[in-house]
Amino acid sequence: MTPADEAAIAEQLGRPPRGVAGIAHRCPCGKPAVVATEPRLPDGTPFPTTYYLTCPRAVAACSRLESTGVMVELTDRLAAEPELADAYRAAHQAYLADRAELGDVPELAGVSAGGMPDRVKCLHALAGHALAAGPGVNPIGDEAVARITPFWTPTPCLPQ
Repeated sequence: MTPADEAAIAEQLGRPPRGVAGIAHRCPCGKPAVVATEPRLPDGTPFPTTYYLTCPRAVAACSRLESTGVMVELTDRLAAEPELADAYRAAHQAYLADRAELGDVPELAGVSAGGMPDRVKCLHALAGHALAAGPGVNPIGDEAVARITPFWTPTPCLPQ
């Protein structure tokens, strides 16, 4: 992560970033959109959100989508669609494996993000995972990204 990335993330979040392990996804404009976060923050606090959505436009788009109640719809689909539920459980395992590469925090054992593996709770976390991991890893995150795309237009979220 460069000093320019750190400054961009601070501007996006409105505060200095904490525990950033690296940039996990960039918007087409080149600015960070998702950061990978250490599983333990510098002050010692366990932090389960490995993939943290920083792009303010993506955050706002996820918030708007959440306000429609889509999490209930998606959770109901997990109960009704066994293949989707299996893929979502696999996404949970992939998330845990990614976090394990960053460090072991026993307090977070088995805990991923966004409601995985059995429900849909936070589209911000799921979209962050989908953007970081790429298509096909997190089906619910992929759907959230598809529903908020293109969040980066018509101009970048931050001045160039």
